[in-house]
Amino acid sequence: MTIQKSESLFQRAQQSIPGGVNSPVRAFKSVGGTPLFISKAKGAYLYDADGNRYIDYIASWGPMILGHAYEPVIKAIQEQAVYSTSYGAPTELEIRMAELIKSMVPNVDLIRMVSSGTEACMSAIRVARGYTGRNKIIKFEGCYHGHADSFLVKAGSGVATFNIQTVPGVTAGVAADTLTCAYNDLAAVEKLVNENKQQIAAIIIEPVAGNMGCILPESGYLAGLRKICDAEGILFIFDEVMTGFRLAKGGAQERLGIDADLVTYGKVIGAGMPVGAFGGKKHIMEVVSPLGNVYQAGTLSGNPIAMIAGYTLLTVLNEQPQLLQEIEEKTIYLKDGLDTILAATGIPYVINQLGSMISIHFSDRPVTDFATAAAANNQLFNKFFHAMLKRGVYLPPSAFESWFLNNALTQEDLDVTLQATKESLEEVL
Repeated sequence: MTIQKSESLFQRAQQSIPGGVNSPVRAFKSVGGTPLFISKAKGAYLYDADGNRYIDYIASWGPMILGHAYEPVIKAIQEQAVYSTSYGAPTELEIRMAELIKSMVPNVDLIRMVSSGTEACMSAIRVARGYTGRNKIIKFEGCYHGHADSFLVKAGSGVATFNIQTVPGVTAGVAADTLTCAYNDLAAVEKLVNENKQQIAAIIIEPVAGNMGCILPESGYLAGLRKICDAEGILFIFDEVMTGFRLAKGGAQERLGIDADLVTYGKVIGAGMPVGAFGGKKHIMEVVSPLGNVYQAGTLSGNPIAMIAGYTLLTVLNEQPQLLQEIEEKTIYLKDGLDTILAATGIPYVINQLGSMISIHFSDRPVTDFATAAAANNQLFNKFFHAMLKRGVYLPPSAFESWFLNNALTQEDLDVTLQATKESLEEVL
């Protein structure tokens, strides 16, 4: 396997793009080596500029639930594109999308389309502050909600990958209004709330974290947060950019049985197109302009190409909910196989999995928060990543990212992945 074209493209890209990439984790800086430049994707496979094929466990960071270039979605995009790619005016498609999401998701009365998951989370925080009249928020160490200023305090994902603890450009005032706790530590949240009475507008969380690896909420944790929010007049925000429509038709709210006040989505509602949304209970969402005074706007909001792509994908998931069960069964098969292979090596490891999200941590203790994820043997993961890549398996290029399965993966793909795992571990240990 050669990557000469990727190497050449990376050198060229660095002359005109910061770091040669348009999103930091793509640079492979954590794992080392040259990032692969992708030329196309189909089903469960990525193809790089040199023509190499890889089994994909990133799925464009989640939204390709049914695989790349899913034919009904591609056809819908092609048919819509002849009418223009953007209007800057309302369309019936936006209404149909909003109605579909409301029918699938518990607890969403009104929803506003935006252009990214970052914008959705940023807007949800603004709504929470406008609704409550308070300024502070609580987020969790290792949870990543996009790159808006309020969220870049002890964030996960690329910020964790690059070990950036303080982000230049984020003012002290903004940072002071962002309070942080360890994930799964309910007592720490109670302490912060008691120390900041009547000052906290919202608690925002990835209900199943995907930006420090896959981290599951411990039993009673989310219910405890819900109880605190109810008692203190704090809005509870679920960031479902990764979990939405993947863990269940209704996302983490449905899967885990917890109602949020506001929920945010990313590119999954556009089948991978750049899009997002935030929504929630009617009495809260009514503060959003033009109904209320909390201003939020966007020329590309409700873009017709993104809307038809997302509407097509979500309609399939809504009408065929067994597809999500199929992906989960594939993930469990992969987990069981990984467990058998890793157990035979004698090295310490943890596999976290829920639904079609999974991650391996080379750790001798449970991985339940950012501190335990960071304490794992992530140098070993980096070697493992490259050994797998050499064998045609594309994992997230960071120990701090969940893997995402898609339903185009076949039994053969999973078995090839397991064999690659066995060979890779033999190579790196």
